[in-house]
Amino acid sequence: MALAVTSSSAAISGSSFSRSGASSESKAVQICSIRLSDRTHLSQRRYSVKSLNAESHSRSESWVPRASTLTAPEVEEKDGEVEDFEQLAKKLVDASPLEIMDKALEKFGDDIAIAFSGAEDVALIEYARLTGKPFRVFSLDTGRLNPETYRLFDAVEKQYGIRIEYMFPDAVEVQALVRNKGLFSFYEDGHQECCRVRKVRPLRRALKGLKAWITGQRKDQSPGTRSEIPIVQVDPVFEGLDGGVGSLVKWNPLANVEGADVWNFLRTMDVPVNALHAQGYVSIGCEPCTRPVLPGQHEREGRWWWEDAKAKECGLHKGNIKEEDGASEDSKPAAVQEIFESNNVVTLSKGGIENLMKLENRKEAWLVVLYAPWCPFCQAMEASYIELAEKLAGKGVKVAKFRADGEQKEFAKQELQLGSFPTILLFPKSAPRAIKYPSEHRDVDSLMTFVNLLR
Repeated sequence: MALAVTSSSAAISGSSFSRSGASSESKAVQICSIRLSDRTHLSQRRYSVKSLNAESHSRSESWVPRASTLTAPEVEEKDGEVEDFEQLAKKLVDASPLEIMDKALEKFGDDIAIAFSGAEDVALIEYARLTGKPFRVFSLDTGRLNPETYRLFDAVEKQYGIRIEYMFPDAVEVQALVRNKGLFSFYEDGHQECCRVRKVRPLRRALKGLKAWITGQRKDQSPGTRSEIPIVQVDPVFEGLDGGVGSLVKWNPLANVEGADVWNFLRTMDVPVNALHAQGYVSIGCEPCTRPVLPGQHEREGRWWWEDAKAKECGLHKGNIKEEDGASEDSKPAAVQEIFESNNVVTLSKGGIENLMKLENRKEAWLVVLYAPWCPFCQAMEASYIELAEKLAGKGVKVAKFRADGEQKEFAKQELQLGSFPTILLFPKSAPRAIKYPSEHRDVDSLMTFVNLLR
């Protein structure tokens, strides 16, 4: 619900706004989610995880505690120069998956992990084993996987002597989604909302504890959307351990490998595979959204089969999705899932933010993000912004959002210092003009420091 701000800040703070179903108290019980206040203590806990290639290798049981690091991002250097991953991708274009995997593990060590979802991703683990280097593996347990997938996870752990580091969705968010829309709402209004809660947000938490990750993406998996996957890249969507744009590197060792060759490799190495493959399943996700494919059908036809082929992505690899030729920011579809939805985030209309700009003596400071819901960088900072709003609730700072794309874009450029999405503005209590947040670091601690120093 859009809010029109009046000259009274009491009227501003008393208005209604959208609901996400997650309060600061209920967040404390979420599955596999650790609050910032606990991070200092938990980051000192280390666990010994036995790898097939290392008798003893120290790893952190959870990546979330390390996500609060505020130091500047470390960059790979070679002969005193910053590593150019675009050039590295070109050098590795003819390299084998084994060579690529070896290079990735060599460069990032314990700060890189393999994203494992079952199916053919076991090939990544086999390549990692063959390098002879220690490696980490994580997986997203959505709570709706097939029994055969869980059995594969167990078989893989036993085969390779590893412990998969599972990430789970936020229990409160799942509860709110199911209570509000039912168990199978995705059949009616699309799978994106469910995937965001069950997959994208847990992935974001996982990646905040890493400097690089390894995926099983291939160009032939979805020619319409994945045809331009590079072997290695600076992740265009998600943030890594050090926070900010460019803080995470993404490796795709199988990018140039065809699916048939992956399967030949799996059979040759005699590794565990998902039993569903023998039943006609090729691309395997959550049970309600996956079915077998017919002979001659493309593998992605078995995923979200009730939707248009161009929508067959869950959001984990949105940075590698190929856009339509000629598409521009202003031509993005209007029907996109809303973001920054929380009881603690106020939704401002154009009139509301204009009134906020006119106030010279505000009873409370206001932090406002100018965003577009389709923007991957806005989506990437969603979790940290909502957590920040929870921390600031009742502490004299209102947190708000203003959708600044479409017909509002020119107004935002001229009046609100919009340069690119997201743009974050602080309206202090006494200063008449808004102060633009200058940093690319959009983690909770960095934003909190900005607010506390200037409000």
